[in-house]
Amino acid sequence: MIRNLGKRRPRIAKSAFVSEAAYVVGGVEIGENSSVWPGAVIRADFNPVKIGKNTHIEDNVVLHGGFTPMTIGDNVIIGHSATVHAEKVGANVLIGMGATVLHNVEIGDRCIIAGGAVVLDGMKIPSESFVAGVPAQIKGKVSQKQSVWIDESAISVYAELAKEYKDDKL
Repeated sequence: MIRNLGKRRPRIAKSAFVSEAAYVVGGVEIGENSSVWPGAVIRADFNPVKIGKNTHIEDNVVLHGGFTPMTIGDNVIIGHSATVHAEKVGANVLIGMGATVLHNVEIGDRCIIAGGAVVLDGMKIPSESFVAGVPAQIKGKVSQKQSVWIDESAISVYAELAKEYKDDKL
């Protein structure tokens, strides 16, 4: 379901796929070739949520523009059941399944947030960081082996799948 809220209206690129079982409300912007999968909730009622191009919001993710506007970069995958209140997510980032990213967090480019991690309020994560744990800590740089999850081929798999769903009008 895609809904306006007062004067706040979602703007969704024509090439983007948004499942009919997702809930998108308010000042949400979704970029070219991005996707929002079933059960995802994107609420931009307090502040806007801007999602870049080739970014994929998997099933049951919650994004909420809470205290500050939220910007999510290009070529991002946010894994199943993650909850994100971040202020900024850079480009080429993977946020793993079940991760929680609290308010005022800034994530640099080419980062991986491990599944189940809890990124505490206000954390600033430099580019190319691998972050894991509860509470989350920077464990080092993204390794070459890990980078397969954030390279263009991983992103393009989701883009192709989203196009197939969109073309089949699912």
